[in-house]
Amino acid sequence: MAPEPSPEPPKSKIGWLGALAGALGAAAALATIEVVTLLDSTGDSVTEATGNAFIDAFAASLKEIAVELFGKNDKAALLIGTAIVSMLIGAWLGMRAIERPVTVMVGFGVFAVLGIVMAWRDQLASKPVSVLAAVAGGAVGAGVTLWLARTWQRARTIEADQPERAGLARRTVLIDGGIAAAVLLIGVGFARSARESVRTTAAKVTRKLPTAKPTVTVPSDTLDKGAEAIEGISPYVTPTDDFYRIDTVFRVPVVDASTWTLTIKGMVDRELTLTYDDILDRDLIEVPITMMCVSNEIGNHLVGNARWTGILLADLLEEAGVQKGAEQIMGESVDGFTAGFPVETALDGRDAMLVVGMNGHTLPAEHGYPARLVVPGLYGYVSATKWLKEIRLTTWDEQGFWIPRGWSRLGPIKTTSRIDVPHNSEELVAGTVPIAGVAWAPTKGIERVEVQVDDGPWQAATLGPTASDDTWVQWWLPWEATAGQHQIRVRAVDGDGRTQTAEIAAPAPDGATGLHTIDVTVG
Repeated sequence: MAPEPSPEPPKSKIGWLGALAGALGAAAALATIEVVTLLDSTGDSVTEATGNAFIDAFAASLKEIAVELFGKNDKAALLIGTAIVSMLIGAWLGMRAIERPVTVMVGFGVFAVLGIVMAWRDQLASKPVSVLAAVAGGAVGAGVTLWLARTWQRARTIEADQPERAGLARRTVLIDGGIAAAVLLIGVGFARSARESVRTTAAKVTRKLPTAKPTVTVPSDTLDKGAEAIEGISPYVTPTDDFYRIDTVFRVPVVDASTWTLTIKGMVDRELTLTYDDILDRDLIEVPITMMCVSNEIGNHLVGNARWTGILLADLLEEAGVQKGAEQIMGESVDGFTAGFPVETALDGRDAMLVVGMNGHTLPAEHGYPARLVVPGLYGYVSATKWLKEIRLTTWDEQGFWIPRGWSRLGPIKTTSRIDVPHNSEELVAGTVPIAGVAWAPTKGIERVEVQVDDGPWQAATLGPTASDDTWVQWWLPWEATAGQHQIRVRAVDGDGRTQTAEIAAPAPDGATGLHTIDVTVG
């Protein structure tokens, strides 16, 4: 008897091969979007617009987690996560490529439509380019998925019909999949490199600031022999490259200062429109101010002190004429982000500023070029709008980005102190050991910093000089360290005589509290 032929595998089922085809199809769609977006490299791509929409939708619940886990790389992590989710959805579609090819086409069609919707809502995306990119991406994604799925299914069928050709399907998958993956990696790498090059060139700040008048004398980074000898203590002025950056944009906006304008409107007597040159033609001042992110946990580093160059917001408001009933100053970014703070905080004598420079140079793109707001004493989430395009005088009926997401309407910075040296869990040698760090209470200043070792008495630390109450102060204390395990904590007393609270609270909704405490081992 002739042997029975091997049963032919069901042509409607492709299983994991379809999943791989769909994942590569989704990757091809994302790669196509990147390539097409080269037509407008300075704008957000469909992928980035989707990321921005994700940030808007889930910022309240994921903000702390993202900052804690990824820090400055939170946006890159979101980009990678977006790609992974897209490929998982593509894999699900690919498993139906043979049995229901229409499902694949509809799925990638929905992908394109959603991309168009996300890009249409994104103020930094080029609408025509985004539509073209989304449509092309959806078409390429569906085409690659169906082509690979059918090719691999055909190879499986041939393998079943012709036993002598065993391994054909595996070889076909390896060759086709490898070529597809290589093409995608090269294409994405080229597109992103080209886009980044164009964006870097477009965002490069070439303007030099006019000489600004310092309002106070800023201490040098090496204060005196006491602080100079302490390696690891934060410098009085934070270098620009080390200054923290937290915002809601997927990528730093590229703003052309030659066409940029700032409008002051709303509840004012006279609407003002300023160009970049209008601002630089004014008498600029330089003011050192400490800024802090509300997400900063006790002891962390989302805080910094910089020399800010610009003009007083109070002067601009005087020109515009603030109308009776105006309660809030709302700043809006070119990407639509908003942050609002009380009118009186710009008029009570503090140096609330429209800023165009940082640490003696033109404001870097990542910190808000061409202009931003800086308000002493307020967390950035209610005041420090970057890439500013509009200032509105309004009432509390209008809410900034973070307020409906559960954060406090008012955001005064809390009196806080931090131990820079020694580090937590550090092993030390017995003898004289410096304990040092920084403390801040912008607008109130720091009257005293105290350190406690184990359960001993609170000891007053030496304070370094400061430019004003709006900046942090360096502090240090020599400690005669003895062998064993020790716990060190610090607290500050602000200029109003209030001692930093020891009550522990998370950053949400209005800033973390507690005393920075570290453990060290002395040998």
